[in-house]
Amino acid sequence: MEPENPDKAAELAYPVNPVRVRGDLDPALSRWMWLVKWLLAIPHYIVLFFLHIAYFVLTVIAFFAILFTGKYPRALFDFNVGVMRWTWRVEFYALAVLGTDKYPPFSLKPNAEYPADLEVDYPERLHRGLVLVKWWLLAIPHYLILAAMSSGGMTLVMYSDDDWSGVGQIPLISILVFIALIGLLFTARYPRGLYDFVVGISRWAIRVQAYATLMRDEYPPFRLDQGAREPEIR
Repeated sequence: MEPENPDKAAELAYPVNPVRVRGDLDPALSRWMWLVKWLLAIPHYIVLFFLHIAYFVLTVIAFFAILFTGKYPRALFDFNVGVMRWTWRVEFYALAVLGTDKYPPFSLKPNAEYPADLEVDYPERLHRGLVLVKWWLLAIPHYLILAAMSSGGMTLVMYSDDDWSGVGQIPLISILVFIALIGLLFTARYPRGLYDFVVGISRWAIRVQAYATLMRDEYPPFRLDQGAREPEIR
């Protein structure tokens, strides 16, 4: 029997993820510009330092608002999503992905023209009890997995006086990005497989951030959704 409304049936079969992360790879990346983008982004780092202080303070205020009313104040929600969006654009440009040469805008608002963006759907109601545990207890499995992805890289060692000693560990994601950029330097191409994997790690981390900072009640999936666009989910 055919559904009365195929579009509605498709929507039910493939619901939209409430946290959506986009990162479109620039097809004409410069071979060398990645060497200086971290420096060019310094003005963003300064602004984001203060924005993240505000993000933390507003999250604490939202904690009590949700605890007593079951609602995340809309103005606070939109501001914090804007901070996440701004951070993701800077990470995409200069830090975690380096997938575009287009300078990030100084803006909290969505921008369909910029290669990186994110959206978090506003929840009309949130569970008052979950606010007490989801940001630490319930999110611990995700913290452990993301920590493994971040720290499961390569340990640097130094030899001194007949003794080998560790001097630091390079995160896995940093190693992957570095390999990709070396490929870009010599071939003018960002290896697509590495790109999709790196964006997938970032997408996972952003979903967990939205959950842990009380924006949504839906538990983040244990899934590495790779690629530039948010995949549809069953």
